[in-house]
Amino acid sequence: MKRWFRAARRLGCAAVRESDVVVVGGGIVGLATAHELAVNRGRSVTVLEKETTWAAHQTGHNSGVIHAGLYYKPGSLKARMCVAGNASMVRFAREQGIRHEIGGKLVVAITTDEVPRLQVLAERARANGVPARMISAGEAREFEPEVACVKALRVESTGIIDYGQVCQVLADRLVDHGAQLRGASPALAIRESSSGIEVATPTGVVRAKVLVNCAGLHADRVARLAGRRPDARIVPFRGEYYELRPEARGLVRGLVYPVPDPALPFLGVHLTRMIDGSVHAGPNAVLALRREGYRWRDVSLTDILDTATFPGTWKLARKYARTGVDEVLRSLSRARFAASLARLAPRIRPDDIVRAGAGVRAQAMLPDGSLVDDFLFELAPRQVHVLNAPSPAATSSLQIAEHVADKVVDQLL
Repeated sequence: MKRWFRAARRLGCAAVRESDVVVVGGGIVGLATAHELAVNRGRSVTVLEKETTWAAHQTGHNSGVIHAGLYYKPGSLKARMCVAGNASMVRFAREQGIRHEIGGKLVVAITTDEVPRLQVLAERARANGVPARMISAGEAREFEPEVACVKALRVESTGIIDYGQVCQVLADRLVDHGAQLRGASPALAIRESSSGIEVATPTGVVRAKVLVNCAGLHADRVARLAGRRPDARIVPFRGEYYELRPEARGLVRGLVYPVPDPALPFLGVHLTRMIDGSVHAGPNAVLALRREGYRWRDVSLTDILDTATFPGTWKLARKYARTGVDEVLRSLSRARFAASLARLAPRIRPDDIVRAGAGVRAQAMLPDGSLVDDFLFELAPRQVHVLNAPSPAATSSLQIAEHVADKVVDQLL
């Protein structure tokens, strides 16, 4: 650790003015938290991002959905923050002139066996305060003429937005309010000092009274740099997308989701009409071989060993072995991917879809192999760590920011 601080000081950049708070991570959660602290609470803030652009990873590769909050356990952080975050995000978009659409979505039961699960989902939506109603197959076709189902759940408050644009607005407002935003500045070492926290970066040492860790795919590693020993480990799951060719976009008007299988940790492939009019299909979920592994050829021996030596990985693999194999096969086969989509919209054919990139989900896992099902925060003196913030974190980001800012301000008093 000491060598990083010595090297940073030799660069002559150590005279960065002290901030109240240093935020590690320039995705939507980090920028929203910095914005809440700097703009709404009047604190001095420095944001450190290891990439040269904001929203380079999870935020910049997600599906752009403003989630309603129907999937999450009533009373959980995800449920409360998503429902409130939906309203906050829409309000922020309106105030800042960010293009968005609230067109609702359909969750469709394709067979009668899925109807009871759809009814359970409708009850959960009501418990969470999400406007949703069960509709017939005929009513569903009024929204989505090409969708095949026996019943559907109509969710009115779901929408779409460009979260990259949200991040740019947040960053611009931060600069306008005097915050320091530093790209190409990964946290190399972290230590406590007499005045608070010091973070060594390739361009110097940043000093602050409180550290906020919003490092996403590297959140557990940043926590360990700061001397914490979190039980959870970040495991990267790549979600691959296809896009409907322009001539096939008319098959989908809005957002169409399957009924999720409660035995599986992800929602399943779905259809999303994006804010630019394109229609994305996906994502699947395969274990990535690198924390920022957007393709099969993206491999990191360090990341593989980190995942393979964690006991929870093998317990998870045994539990979901068949599902994991199916996901890999679907990743490698356009025909298999198209077949999954054709369950939702039968006229979709393999020739109708082309690859459209991928995202990597930072999912926290416990040593027993269970996936952390809620947002996870860890507090320590002068530190706040966001250790699990997968979907719906983008939707919830302004609420997460308020929650984290409350914890930070408590430490600044």
